[in-house]
Amino acid sequence: MTEIVTFGEVLAEFMATRINQRLGEAGQFAGPYPGGAPAIFIDQAAKLGSSAALVSAVGNDDFGRMLVERLRADGVETSSIATLADETTASAFVTYYDDGSRDFIFNIANGACAKITEDQFGPVLEGCKLFHIAGSALFSEHMIELARRAVQRVKAGGGRISFDPNARKEILDRPGVREALTELLSSTDILLPSDDELNVLVEREAEDEAVARAFELGVSEIVLKRGGDGCRYYDGSGMRELPGFKVEEVDPTGAGDSFGATFCTLRSQGMAAADALVYANAAGASAVSRQGAMEGTSTREQLDAFIASHS
Repeated sequence: MTEIVTFGEVLAEFMATRINQRLGEAGQFAGPYPGGAPAIFIDQAAKLGSSAALVSAVGNDDFGRMLVERLRADGVETSSIATLADETTASAFVTYYDDGSRDFIFNIANGACAKITEDQFGPVLEGCKLFHIAGSALFSEHMIELARRAVQRVKAGGGRISFDPNARKEILDRPGVREALTELLSSTDILLPSDDELNVLVEREAEDEAVARAFELGVSEIVLKRGGDGCRYYDGSGMRELPGFKVEEVDPTGAGDSFGATFCTLRSQGMAAADALVYANAAGASAVSRQGAMEGTSTREQLDAFIASHS
């Protein structure tokens, strides 16, 4: 039995080494670093001691081998990651600006991970306690349909669904996408939006109205990620706000995935929400202090040490 499962992209990430380096100009890049929102999430879950599996696909290339080996070394079950001889492992290029913004070029929709098939889920969903959906993985109708079917299986087996919507307006404006995400939202137990994603997704301007609408749709817990400012937690009975830990930011990519995975994993292990939120804030802060999206994942012992040193 695998306790926590997710699906979607695992990719090789390349980072511009100079601040304000445009992706359209020649420059140096560091990498490849392991990345991809679902991969980071599941890596963090495994490091916290839960049995964890990723359903994905890579090419028969050095990037793919590097990614699978890294996940396996961190304790992730990789038997549901297919190696496709005629496809190329997904990749991403990122650059950072001095105002804190980032630009990305993703090769995901044309990568091996776009060729995931339903039979890859096989027995990995049997007894699954938590199935996580990263909005970044819902880049095609095929991927959305895979999510729908996996959700149905997990809910039928008594498992829970977590959802990080990554709901950008330009994505939601594509035909059928908003309806599909709203349908997934109605099956979600733990919702993990950032910034104004929830407002955009449910089409409510005020945060309290957006939260109320999400609860109407069936969500039971909402953790609003606020970066360095910490988080807000809603469970239908009220709101709890926790400040973030103060650290020097090195690389913010993947920090939200580490945050979300920590909260969801510890909740699935039976930890109270108030305590899980502290660990989640620590995981996010620890992640931004290290270069490389997946380099920021942490064990429980590392998070304990981080919290103690920042108390």
